[in-house]
Amino acid sequence: MTQTTTLTITALQERVEAIFLKGGLNAVQAGAISRVIVAGERDACKSHGIYRIEGALRTVKAGKVNPDAVPELLPQENSAIVKVNAKGGFANPAFELGLPVLADRARSCGLAALVINDCTHFSALWPEVEGVTDQGLAALVMCPSYSTVAPAGGNKPLLGTNPFAFGWPRTGNPPYVFDFATSVAARGEIELHRRAGKQLPEGWAIDAEGNPTTDPDAALAGAMLPFGSHKGSAIGTMIELLAGIMIGDLTSPEVLDYLGTTTLAPFHGELIIAFSPEAFAAGRPGNPFARAEVLFEAIVGQGARLPSQRRFVARRKSETEGVTLTAAEIEQLDRLLALGLDAVA
Repeated sequence: MTQTTTLTITALQERVEAIFLKGGLNAVQAGAISRVIVAGERDACKSHGIYRIEGALRTVKAGKVNPDAVPELLPQENSAIVKVNAKGGFANPAFELGLPVLADRARSCGLAALVINDCTHFSALWPEVEGVTDQGLAALVMCPSYSTVAPAGGNKPLLGTNPFAFGWPRTGNPPYVFDFATSVAARGEIELHRRAGKQLPEGWAIDAEGNPTTDPDAALAGAMLPFGSHKGSAIGTMIELLAGIMIGDLTSPEVLDYLGTTTLAPFHGELIIAFSPEAFAAGRPGNPFARAEVLFEAIVGQGARLPSQRRFVARRKSETEGVTLTAAEIEQLDRLLALGLDAVA
């Protein structure tokens, strides 16, 4: 039987934060990035949990993220656009800084956008989405990445995995949330297949010559494919335009040029749009939240599953029973805490 260790969410948070402090991050950066990593592990999203610590530290060691950054909220009075300069740090503390202002503007204007510039993006987008839905607002979140995805009909990486997420707040239930890459699978999933010695499903990737492959190593050296062929390719391109060019930040090809590698966390911007359902529905019959519940009940009534439900089940279990890690995972955490940046290449 594989030996395991179970930690409370608080204990895991403290351990991960200590690792980042050891790695030279200031308290602002270490606290925010640790919260999203622990949230991923708590929700059984292994591809966005403690597995990501090493990559974040590698990016710090390479000098591609500012570990001492303190994000700055830029003056944008009487505007529905809220801007935060991450100052070269991770996106997570910049989001935490801008969220309260975003929520206030969305309530007063009906909708508002948070633009995060000059950030190293980290983790999935659902933590941002749930931050907005916790405010009783609906949310759209998107960002580019670095060129790892071939456009539909293409044979070389050009687009990023370009995640796209949405959330709708609910009363008495977890929010309706989806968060997916516009590639067939997230790059982290391919890396997890490689580490486990497993072949990829067909249709996920092409090799460096543009041929279909199920070999994770060949896929990482080649390109991933967009989901739904031309549909995913079009959405991925939209994200390059809205969350790259429109906000004055880097596109996925520019990110790859800047980093020179896909082994580091990508440096670009992020766009978060918040909507007030009450403001949009004002003057029309019915309560928007009650009407949404009718729709959700109809979906579930057909035997279908709402997105993120497995994650929310895992969250409830972790909150009551703690987070279980393997002996190898505990050993890796101990190693990272002992060695800091010396633990990564």
